[in-house]
Amino acid sequence: MTEVPGQVTVGQAAGRREVAAWGLWDWGSSAFQAVILTFVFSVYLTDTVGDDLPGGISASAWLGWALGLSGLVVALTAPIGGQWFDATARRKRALGLLTGCTVLVMAALFFVHDDHRDLWLGLLLLGLGSAVFELAGVPYNAMLRQVSTPATVGRVSGFGWAMGYFGGILLLMICYFGFIAGDGDNRGLLGVPTEDGLNIRLVAVLAAVWFAAFALPVLFSVPELPRTDADPGAARAGFLSSYRVLWRDVRELWAADRRTVGFLVASAVFRDGLAGVFTFGAVLAVRVYGIDDADVLLFGIAANVVAALGAIVAGRLDDTLGPKPVIVASLAAMLVCGLALLVVSGPVLFWVFGLLLTLFVGPAQAAARSFLTRVAPPGREGQLFGLYTTTGRAVSFLAPTLFGVFVSVFGTDRAGIVGLMLVLGVGLAALLPVRAPNGIAEGQAVPPSSRAAGPSSAE
Repeated sequence: MTEVPGQVTVGQAAGRREVAAWGLWDWGSSAFQAVILTFVFSVYLTDTVGDDLPGGISASAWLGWALGLSGLVVALTAPIGGQWFDATARRKRALGLLTGCTVLVMAALFFVHDDHRDLWLGLLLLGLGSAVFELAGVPYNAMLRQVSTPATVGRVSGFGWAMGYFGGILLLMICYFGFIAGDGDNRGLLGVPTEDGLNIRLVAVLAAVWFAAFALPVLFSVPELPRTDADPGAARAGFLSSYRVLWRDVRELWAADRRTVGFLVASAVFRDGLAGVFTFGAVLAVRVYGIDDADVLLFGIAANVVAALGAIVAGRLDDTLGPKPVIVASLAAMLVCGLALLVVSGPVLFWVFGLLLTLFVGPAQAAARSFLTRVAPPGREGQLFGLYTTTGRAVSFLAPTLFGVFVSVFGTDRAGIVGLMLVLGVGLAALLPVRAPNGIAEGQAVPPSSRAAGPSSAE
C-alpha cells in the first residue's frame, strides 16, 4: 500500500472528531429521507399538487413509477460507482459531489407549485434526488472503516444510524411546528402562508440547508481514502467495460469467499423486511389498532427514538459478540413481536409491541453495515457497498408485494403482518449458515486478480 500525506491508513484509529463528523452526515441526510421522501414533500406532491391530475392514473401511481425507475438506475450504477471510487481513491470527493447534487435537487423542489402541471417537475426532481441520494450512501458507508477500528466498528456504525434517527425526529418536529401545524391560510408558529403550497416548498428549502450544513464536517474532517493495490483496470475502465470488471470480481469473490456473497443475499432480504416495518407501520396503526391519525406522528417519533437507542446499545454488543449474533437476535425478537401483534388488539398493546418491534430495527441495520465492513477487503469497501445497495434494490419488491398478497387473500390489513414477518424470517434463515466475521480486515474476500494486480494507476 502507498500512503499519501494527509490520508488515513485502513484500521488506523480515528479520533472522536472524525467519528462525530462522519455521524453528522447521517444526521443531515435524514432531511431527504424523512422530510422529502417519506413524510412531507412526497405527500404534498401526491395529495396537493396532483390531487386534480386529469386522466385515469393517480399521482401516487406516477410517484411509484418514478421512484421505481430511480431504483433501477441505482441498481445498475451503484456497484460500478463504488468500484470506481475505490480504484481512484476519490471516495470523499464522490461523497461531496453526490451530496451536493442531492442538496441542489432538494432546493429546486421550491419551484414545484400547487399546480398539477408541476407534478412532472416534482416527480423528475424526486426521482433524481432519490437516485443521487442512494448513490451517495455507497461512499459514505464505505468510509466506516476509515473512522473506526476493529474494536469500535460496531459502535461507530450504531452511532451513525442513531444520528440519522435523531436528526430526522428533530427536523420533522421543526417542520411540523414551524411550518405545518394548525388550520387556515397561515400555518405553524412562523405563520407561513399555505397559498400555492408555499409552506411545504419552504420546508424543502429548509431540508436542503439542513443536509448541506451537516454534511460539510465529514468532507473537512475525515481524510481521503488511502490508495491501495486495488485493481488498476477498474480506474481506467469505461462505463460498459466497468461491468465486465464487476462481473469478473463477483465471480472471483464467489470462488474466494462465498460467505460475503451469502451475506449480501441474506441482508438484501431482511433489510427489505426492516423497511417494510416502517413503511406499513402507520397504515396498520390506524386501520387495525385504532390509533388516531393525530397520534401516528407521535408514534413515529417514539419509534425512531427507540430504534436509535437500540442501535447505540447494540453497537457495543456488536464489538463484543460480533455483528451476526446482533442481527440474528434482532430478527428473532422482531418475529416474536410480530406474532404478538397478530393476536393483540387496541392502541395500548400496539404501542407496547410496536415499540418493542422497532427497538430491534436499528440494531439490525447498524450491525449489517458493520458485518460488511468487517469482511470487505481493504480498498474494496466501495464496490461491496455498491453491491449491498444493488442487492437491496433487487429484492425491494418482496415486503410490499407479500403485504399486499396476504391482505388480499385474507381480506384484512392485519394479515399483512404475516407477509412482513415472512420476509424477515426468510432473511434470518438465509443468514444463519453464513459464517460470522472474525475481524475487520480478514482479507479472505480479496479476489485473486486484485492480490496480484500491483500498484494502482492512481499512484
